[in-house]
Amino acid sequence: MGALLMFAAVCCAAPVSGAIGAFTALRAAADGGGIAAGGSAADIPPRMLTAYKKAVQKVGEYVPKCRAMGWPILAGIAKVESDHAAGRTISAGGDIRPKIYGVLLNGSGVGGNTSAVTDTDNGRWDGNADGERAVGPFQFLPSTWSAIGKDANDDGTADPHNADDAALGAAVYLCGGGRNLAQRSQLKSAIWQYNHSDAYVADVLGWVDQYTAAAQAPDLGTVTGKARDVLAAALSQRGVPYSWGGGNAAGASYGICCSPSGKSGTGIKGFDCSGLTTYAFAGAGIRLPRTAAAQAGAGRRIPASAGTGGLAAGDLVFFAYATGFDSTIYHVGIYVGGGQMVNAARPGTVVRLDAVSTMSGFAGGARLL
Repeated sequence: MGALLMFAAVCCAAPVSGAIGAFTALRAAADGGGIAAGGSAADIPPRMLTAYKKAVQKVGEYVPKCRAMGWPILAGIAKVESDHAAGRTISAGGDIRPKIYGVLLNGSGVGGNTSAVTDTDNGRWDGNADGERAVGPFQFLPSTWSAIGKDANDDGTADPHNADDAALGAAVYLCGGGRNLAQRSQLKSAIWQYNHSDAYVADVLGWVDQYTAAAQAPDLGTVTGKARDVLAAALSQRGVPYSWGGGNAAGASYGICCSPSGKSGTGIKGFDCSGLTTYAFAGAGIRLPRTAAAQAGAGRRIPASAGTGGLAAGDLVFFAYATGFDSTIYHVGIYVGGGQMVNAARPGTVVRLDAVSTMSGFAGGARLL
């Protein structure tokens, strides 16, 4: 029981691997790029998000049979490939400077490449005539770009270093001959086509799912009073990264070291689960204890036996290792309605909407409003 109490002391879910995998870390180290901890529109530069949305609007001109192409799909690819052109300047016209280059694919082993790729563009796009390098925010090989590159901004050039052109090229490539990307199997096939790696597919799908959840705004039309204030405050933080020990009544903060799985929040400004609830309820004038287990003692307790049907918008919702023993509560969210909650789930994720069933050990809720 001591271990469980220690685990609940700073709110967190059971340890799982984060969305950023070894492939991405290797790519980032090789390219000199950074990996942000976020995962919703909050971590996407506005000009890049505009490019993704424009590509979705135009892809049907090139692949009429493509179905369900959405900006979260493009964002998932670009997150893994370049962290949305992190550290670069993006002009109003979409040009990205300095340009983004991958490692030289000469078989040296650097950056994970083991096979030499012969130059196809005489250095036009990758700045090197001795071999190939992936280019732009979507990291296309010049040979691939020559086949699928599109001029999305109508300047007469299909440029992989332009956000609009690159995003549309990626959309065309992922659509293939006319995939229905609403079908999980076809979405996986599209991502696999982009990079033949199970780890890569898993990384991208993780971000696509997070961006998709972040893009789905709940209907608060029937929620009033302090409950609406609490939910509005919590939802305003969607996309802010999870930080072990992070968050307080004033907002996101740097966390502490370390979670049971070894994840440190010291370098991440964000929220853990009880930090998020503390912030959201502070806006309604309610001061909560800092940990999930302690928060279960605030307000009127709603038993797990009532199910989600016993919860109302704005209620705290709890999860425990042993249902019926509040001392084992390890996680808390804020109920939105319709079986959903605002959730800071675990290291490697972001504040987002999740189904209550996403977490294990449903332990009921508490009503403070």
